[in-house]
Amino acid sequence: MCGISAVTGKDNIVPILYQSILNLEYRGYDSCGLGVVDAAAIEAAAKASTGNRAVTKGSATKGSLDNGTGVSVRKNVGGVEEVNQREHLTGMKGNAGIAHTRWATHGKVSRENSHPHSSMDGRFSIVHNGIINNYQEIREELRAKGVIFLSETDTEVLVHLISQHFEECGDVEQSFLEGIKRLEGSYAFCMVTTHQPDAVYCVRQGSPLVLGFSPEQNFVASDVNAFLQHTRDAMFIEDGEYAVVTPAGAVLRKVATGAEVKRKPLKVEWDAETSRKGGYAHYMLKEIFEQPQTLVNALNIPGEDISRFADSIASAGTTYLMGVGTTYYVALTGQYFFSRYAGRYLPVISSDEFEGLAVIGEGDLLISISQSGETYDTRRGVDHAKANGARTASIVNVMGSSLSTMTDQVIMQGSGPEICVVSTKAALAQMVILLRIAMELGLREKRIDRNTYDECFKALETFPSIVQDALNERSGSIRNLAERTGHYRNWLVLGRGVYFPIALEAALKLKEITYLHVEGMPGGFLKHGTLSLVDENMLSFFLIPPPEEKELHQHTLTALEEVKARGGPVVGFTFAGDTKARDLLDHCIEMPKVSPFVAPFLHMIMSQLYAYFTALKLNRSIDKPRNLAKSVTVG
Repeated sequence: MCGISAVTGKDNIVPILYQSILNLEYRGYDSCGLGVVDAAAIEAAAKASTGNRAVTKGSATKGSLDNGTGVSVRKNVGGVEEVNQREHLTGMKGNAGIAHTRWATHGKVSRENSHPHSSMDGRFSIVHNGIINNYQEIREELRAKGVIFLSETDTEVLVHLISQHFEECGDVEQSFLEGIKRLEGSYAFCMVTTHQPDAVYCVRQGSPLVLGFSPEQNFVASDVNAFLQHTRDAMFIEDGEYAVVTPAGAVLRKVATGAEVKRKPLKVEWDAETSRKGGYAHYMLKEIFEQPQTLVNALNIPGEDISRFADSIASAGTTYLMGVGTTYYVALTGQYFFSRYAGRYLPVISSDEFEGLAVIGEGDLLISISQSGETYDTRRGVDHAKANGARTASIVNVMGSSLSTMTDQVIMQGSGPEICVVSTKAALAQMVILLRIAMELGLREKRIDRNTYDECFKALETFPSIVQDALNERSGSIRNLAERTGHYRNWLVLGRGVYFPIALEAALKLKEITYLHVEGMPGGFLKHGTLSLVDENMLSFFLIPPPEEKELHQHTLTALEEVKARGGPVVGFTFAGDTKARDLLDHCIEMPKVSPFVAPFLHMIMSQLYAYFTALKLNRSIDKPRNLAKSVTVG
């Protein structure tokens, strides 16, 4: 939901800390701030006023302490660069610091609610991602003791708890732990304090945190994109663990017992350049154009990993597919693959409804799908399945994420970092992986023959170059189409069969970044109510299958003609040579002819491009659409 970063080093870390939070801005962009400790300034201030070790209570009310006696905090509403212009974040100086970019949950978007939050004496400062369920109870307790709260957030209670414990015991680590143990909920915290000027304290419970190590600085962050320019050596903190990070290294311990945890750093396969725009106007466009390589990566996933998933499905009683948002539509697409090629019906449930709907127990299997591996509702669904004795598996993109460690088996999809808030290339990889598993299962259970299996893989192997050519050659036409149709405020996106979940995903992309009213639905659903909405102001966008899929193709054209008969404008994506469909459409984008095995994927990719150019015409914030965040780690 929010982006957390922290850096500690021997020299001034502010330029690195500022860049790290820029790298994480896609995780939240309502507001941001930095909290920095300058050991030299603290020492100088102490010498200048011997014995005066505290600032006046309430002095943190302006959200800034730059006098050398406390943690220097600067924050405000807006994006990182905007806040820097107002608050001069890059003018700060220190050897340890925390940073945060917020996607609001508790409290409105305001300077007061922005992070970091500081103790009343200004000597402790924290940033937080997640939700503290019992914060109101703690807040009232602290108020009764004279604590003055400056924000509406749940975060602020922890920094005051820690400060009060420190007044009693004088030990930073013990105070941090005592505060953490009072909390209920899902969270990740980072803290700096003037009492230990070179240290960053951090803890994870249900919200991602990763450590990064380099000779010059050490890091804590929500994800590795924060520090990839400086190191690819990372260690993922697990739930119920905390770390004390200094320039010399990190000590990792269990919150419950204090026992030290020994874990070796991993080498992150992504590099910093992969995370940058690389000359593209937006990350979304870059990630759309990275999909040929995404396909290659998905095809290079070892066959034994695919086989293990097929084995698990074959031996399970009921296998559920689960995701939410885009990954729910990915799961629905997979449902068609398993039905068609493996003769298996796999129930698909949106993660947020899984606990209330799934009847799952011993002998059953849950396959969860997530780009980040941290999605709150998806993790809850996995916990529910495990509590009922079911086996679990996951398809995720982020190494070391919660899902990758909490499920019995995992496929790392290897799509590389996805910076734009809306998912494009990650969704494509997940669909291809599900198709591979379905084909493997269908072959071993004799639902398809070897020729069909080989034909599918031949289509997949040649598909990356087809996608590359289509992106290069159709981008201009799709941009022109967006210019001609971007004035419509109400859209329908329609498909039949496997193209129905692709239509749902195409509609989601449009609504996410254009802010238009867009509904995705099966073409056959039109005549059961939705036709009443069709008029000259409702644009209908059809995903038309290859003519070889004769029955599906004809059903789709029937729905198209139902719209035309009622005066509705129609746009469609067709495949080369489909003159029957082209003649019915008001606007047509003709895609290269491909095998039916991969045709749904091409529709999805071209629909992503259509959404991008429509949002560009409407001057929307494409990489960071309003009210949305990349990784939804709260319920």
